[in-house]
Amino acid sequence: MSIINIHHVQLAMPPGGERTARAFYVEVLGFEELPKPPNLAKRGGVWFCSNSVQLHLGVESDFHPAKKAHPAFLVDDLKSIESSCVNAGYGVTRDEPLAGFDRLYVTDPFGNRIEFLQQHGGG
Repeated sequence: MSIINIHHVQLAMPPGGERTARAFYVEVLGFEELPKPPNLAKRGGVWFCSNSVQLHLGVESDFHPAKKAHPAFLVDDLKSIESSCVNAGYGVTRDEPLAGFDRLYVTDPFGNRIEFLQQHGGG
């Protein structure tokens, strides 16, 4: 038995945050929205994808942002992600390189921490 891949990562958001999520994840980060199955759509939230990466945002009525736990997305153009976030008014925090990767963090509109990594020498 072995784990072979990640199907999706889920973060939480407050009720009614779908429009805000779309503005950040689609317009700033370049994700595409995925339709939710009808039996799950009634719960609210929104799903996104970029290449083979899926990110689901689920509604929590007692929402608390993930400030430490976070997804880490491998990207091919870290400078572009950084510029897009800064131009949209989102603060970016650079961190020390991590064994072959440059990286930065951004906080989504709900306070969730997101990490982006790019291999040294790429993009």
